[in-house]
Amino acid sequence: MAEPEIIEQWLKRAEEDLEFASSNLKDRSRFFGQICFHFHQAAEKYLKAFIIAHKLDFEKVHDLLKLLKTSQKKESSLSCLREACEFLNPFYVETRYPINWPTHFTREEATKAKDAAEKISHIIKDFLK
Repeated sequence: MAEPEIIEQWLKRAEEDLEFASSNLKDRSRFFGQICFHFHQAAEKYLKAFIIAHKLDFEKVHDLLKLLKTSQKKESSLSCLREACEFLNPFYVETRYPINWPTHFTREEATKAKDAAEKISHIIKDFLK
């Protein structure tokens, strides 16, 4: 296992993103794209914490599916996170950059993003105990 302090730093940053997005969703914010982005970021940081904890090699990417595939080299049962990662993955690009297709983010999507990020959070933290 990697240095516990490094893993804790990744988990702390993930928790901050999760709490920030959850708080904004709860406060009835209308910035659903930004909220979804932070749920994606939380998931990304949880996966990277797992990868770093187990000293797995990985590309420095924001693609949750690639990070999940890397994580599964250590723990194949993490395949249960595939659907959550698939849902969250588009929010990195679609919420940050101008794209060639219209996007409209809803409270329903943001709530589903919260559920996906929380699932990843719980499972990854259980494995890192």
